[in-house]
Amino acid sequence: MGKPLVAVFSGAGMSTDSGIPDYRGPQGLWRREPGAEKLVTYAPYMADPEIRRRSWLMRAEIWAAAPRPNAAHLAVAELERGGTPVRVITQNVDGLHQLAGMPARKVFELHGSARSVVCTGCHARSGLEEVLARVAAGEPDPSCTACGGILKTATVMFGERLDPEVLARAVAVAKGCQVFLAVGSTLQVQPAASLAGMAARAGARLIIVNAEETPYDSLADEVVREPIGTALPALLARLSA
Repeated sequence: MGKPLVAVFSGAGMSTDSGIPDYRGPQGLWRREPGAEKLVTYAPYMADPEIRRRSWLMRAEIWAAAPRPNAAHLAVAELERGGTPVRVITQNVDGLHQLAGMPARKVFELHGSARSVVCTGCHARSGLEEVLARVAAGEPDPSCTACGGILKTATVMFGERLDPEVLARAVAVAKGCQVFLAVGSTLQVQPAASLAGMAARAGARLIIVNAEETPYDSLADEVVREPIGTALPALLARLSA
């Protein structure tokens, strides 16, 4: 009998140990900075140059610290290297799963990637470092060098639709896995959060690792409130035994 397919659904709590703040947690960005939600919401971002200026400054601050994968990311990649079939479905846009060693083809980024930048006009792409260098050089709201359009990171902001192809792949994994680990997510943002319910209804063992309650706790076979950086490696070691 082969090893079970393990789906790891990761939210912002997965990356807080890497220095990337979450949104909704007790020390989350939205609790510390009222109005910060607008920085990652499409309509106000497109309408207000000041919102864009603050958004680029926020990203510059986060990436200046050069966040690296933490113990949780490394444990997921190690599980995959050890021969267990693993697929990562992530709400995060930081690329840390790939940096930890997960093959990019096995990571489904529901909300896109902050490591590249796209023009909202002509859709030309560029690197984040290139655009942040322009911000540092004195361009508070850099525009597309090809067409002059508004730039944004290649992420799915609030108010934008998920990529249907990426979502379809994630749904297939949720329905086909034997173990579904929801890690560091409040499981409140739809449709991504519904994947946990899909997995449970399809017969997967649902394990939730999160500091606070989620709407799917009652469906879970196991709920872990311990810190992710220690709890997840221990859980995955148990699964690989």
